[in-house]
Amino acid sequence: MTHYEDLLPANGQWKQNVTNWLQEDVPSFDYGGFVVGSDQKTATLFCKQDGYLSGIPFASEVFKQCELDVEWYFREGDHLLSSKVPQGRLPIAKITGKAKDILLAERTALNVLSRSSGIATYSRQLMEAAKSVGYRGTIAGTRKTTPGLRLLEKYSMLVGGCDPHRYDLSSMVMLKDNHIWSTGSITNAVYAARNVCGFAIKIEVECQSEQEADEAIAAGADVIMLDNFGSEGLKACASNLKTKWRGQREFLLECSGGLKLNNLKDYLCADIDIYSTSSIHQGTGVIDFSLKIDH
Repeated sequence: MTHYEDLLPANGQWKQNVTNWLQEDVPSFDYGGFVVGSDQKTATLFCKQDGYLSGIPFASEVFKQCELDVEWYFREGDHLLSSKVPQGRLPIAKITGKAKDILLAERTALNVLSRSSGIATYSRQLMEAAKSVGYRGTIAGTRKTTPGLRLLEKYSMLVGGCDPHRYDLSSMVMLKDNHIWSTGSITNAVYAARNVCGFAIKIEVECQSEQEADEAIAAGADVIMLDNFGSEGLKACASNLKTKWRGQREFLLECSGGLKLNNLKDYLCADIDIYSTSSIHQGTGVIDFSLKIDH
């Protein structure tokens, strides 16, 4: 059984992030907490929108740091069909503890679940759209994440079934136009990168034309990103490159630039190994959750 929370280190920085989120929400006095006091209460966490559940480890850590007990009725990645239950409110967890602590945790936990589940849901929709037309390659995110939320957003892509792509600047070398202009050529940039990154780190080059792609492949790049091509031009270029270099060089082709759910199918072809898009996590909608104290 897949346990996505096993990806997270036991004593990692992500728990400190949760602490910071809670401190951000109550930097001094908790006036609302004073109003409700410390009586023991239970509360129900509802999902109010169809989607895929993501963010349980982060929400659980919020509840833990607020000294609350939580019982989840669903697992990470489950499809939540709130539209199938009365009033469109699907109970997904029960929270027990002091009233003031439940309300202290409420908004942070809901925000985490809403954001994470929104990304996971859109990721799943992209994957399903690609599979529906027979594409068997990789759909990936990008590094255009929200500052401070990269771990949560990359994690959510995985729950939704997409590849998170490189995590940071140390994970893989990606040489873009500014790198090329600064070093004088694609070849110079690839050689300089290979001298320091060794055999274990892939080198990717962003290319604006088939000619640039040829240079990157000849220089030894591992991944060629065909950036901002039109759909038909992309397919023709990808086919030409795979045919031209077959048996000579091993490389992956990636497509990026403006890909969304409503146009993804136009760009899909078997010659492209990876389609990357920031639409998975940038401007993605959220899934609606609420928490109500039982009474």
